Amino acid sequence: MKIAYLFLNGELRGSRKFYLNFIEKQKGDIYCADGGANICYELNLLPKEIYGDLDSIKDEVKEFYQKKRVKFIKFKIEKDYTDSELVLNEIQNKYDVIYCIAGLGGSIDHELTNINLLDKYSNLIFISQKEKIFKIESNYKFNNMINTKISFIIFSDKVKGLTLKGFKYNIENLDIKKELCFDSFIIKLYNVPTKCRCNRNIVGENKKGELIWQVKDVNPSLDSPFTNIDFLFSDHLYL
Repeated sequence: MKIAYLFLNGELRGSRKFYLNFIEKQKGDIYCADGGANICYELNLLPKEIYGDLDSIKDEVKEFYQKKRVKFIKFKIEKDYTDSELVLNEIQNKYDVIYCIAGLGGSIDHELTNINLLDKYSNLIFISQKEKIFKIESNYKFNNMINTKISFIIFSDKVKGLTLKGFKYNIENLDIKKELCFDSFIIKLYNVPTKCRCNRNIVGENKKGELIWQVKDVNPSLDSPFTNIDFLFSDHLYL
């Protein structure tokens, strides 16, 4: 599996050691979207390329990476894409998985914009020490996820036929609207993998059934509790 890491200009939620361990265990190319280079620099990591209008990167960081001969791809301040999109437009088809680091937190408009990238780029995973947000298949299995909190947030107007099995609160073929949100705790993950099946059908012209699904570890460790998950991707559902 070919992996990339994309540093954004949000908050680095978690310890420095966590991110360094995570990147060390899963080797991949590193990219930065403008001010994300500042966070990459703090972790003493060397990116392959830095994209953006470069209005957020610190002078000392820019000078350091220029001396290290890191490639800069500069764009005008007035442009049709965000700095994150500029990177993803170039690399999305080159990697199976792209981990977005520091994509959460920070300015609320930037955070919401970043999360909406999941609708456009199917191989993204937003990661922090406590949580992951990513797109999955309509049929999905969670393994080794005891005491993990799962949140569901609807992205489209309606979702039809949502089924959850192996949760504290199971659901069978439920139709839900945008204003509803579900939190649940997995309680059985021993010999039989917990299953989460989401079959969706959206009412409305040119609409799809879309959910954001957030997996959050309530007792995070430096070794990511999510590294044993088999990640699957689709065009419709998010985790």
